[in-house]
Amino acid sequence: MGHIKRVGVLTSGGDAPGMNAAIRGVTRTAIYYGLEVVGIRYGYHGMIHNDMVELQAPSVSDILSRGGTVLKTARSKEFMEPEGRRQAYENLKARGIDAVVVIGGDGSLTGARVFCDEYFDIPFIGLPGTIDNDIYGTDYTIGYDTALNTVVEAVDKIRDTAGSHNRLFFVEVMGRDAGFIALNSGIACGAEAILIPEVQGEAQNLKEYLQKGFKRKKSSNIIIVAEGDESGGAFAIAESVKEDFRDYDVRVSVLGHIQRGGTPSAYDRVSASKLGFAAVEALMDDQKSVMVGYRNGEIDLVPFRKVIKLKKKVDTEKMKMVEILSV
Repeated sequence: MGHIKRVGVLTSGGDAPGMNAAIRGVTRTAIYYGLEVVGIRYGYHGMIHNDMVELQAPSVSDILSRGGTVLKTARSKEFMEPEGRRQAYENLKARGIDAVVVIGGDGSLTGARVFCDEYFDIPFIGLPGTIDNDIYGTDYTIGYDTALNTVVEAVDKIRDTAGSHNRLFFVEVMGRDAGFIALNSGIACGAEAILIPEVQGEAQNLKEYLQKGFKRKKSSNIIIVAEGDESGGAFAIAESVKEDFRDYDVRVSVLGHIQRGGTPSAYDRVSASKLGFAAVEALMDDQKSVMVGYRNGEIDLVPFRKVIKLKKKVDTEKMKMVEILSV
């Protein structure tokens, strides 16, 4: 690692609670080992447009409790083009940046891999930062725990009003391509049914669930719907249910971007700090083109090619448990 003197750090794609803890972990670990740190603002966009700032230890003081990312974030179409990546490379070289830590989701890590394939002399290390928890090679992604708890808190409150009025609520949560938030929040808040993209045909089984609930005169029914479900989301399903179950007072609540914000949980702060620390340690061990993840509670380095190529699977066996527990 002797050639590394200056490390760049950026956040890219969707923001996630805990990203600031990761930034702090990278910055202070690098400084401890005598490295200089450069914050790259607005992700790859900032790399292309030379929007960078020197970071010192005080620069990352008092950010652990803050949601979002102090370095800002963006999605960059320019970085998808060879010319954009060339400009980014030239800016990194001009700034004397020898290595980069990227905090983001699968799109951000894909960008890192493509860049590393074209420019071999600047190692990239990735950290999994997305509330969706859908990145292969890690059991945990930065922001997932906070988002999960945000959903559970919101649904608990919705159930209070649903029970008071004997209403059926469809609650839509984030997860365009993955149902991790929907599945685990649904279990945590006792949802009667959960609809996720990974399991086809669940909307067709919903009628049976609702018939059972009506016969038992349940005071409330909560259906959790991932936004990417095949049936078209909470509003589409609710409209079809209204036609078949006129005795139900149907309501829809889309939680939206409140799932991205808020004070990071203690788990997200600790875990993101450990990942940031481990990213610098990986650079010192001459690692590159790898993501630092968690597997079975331990830090694990996963090659970008595997992270991008392979798909993380949800535990669909939990769906059977949901059906049983909703009796």
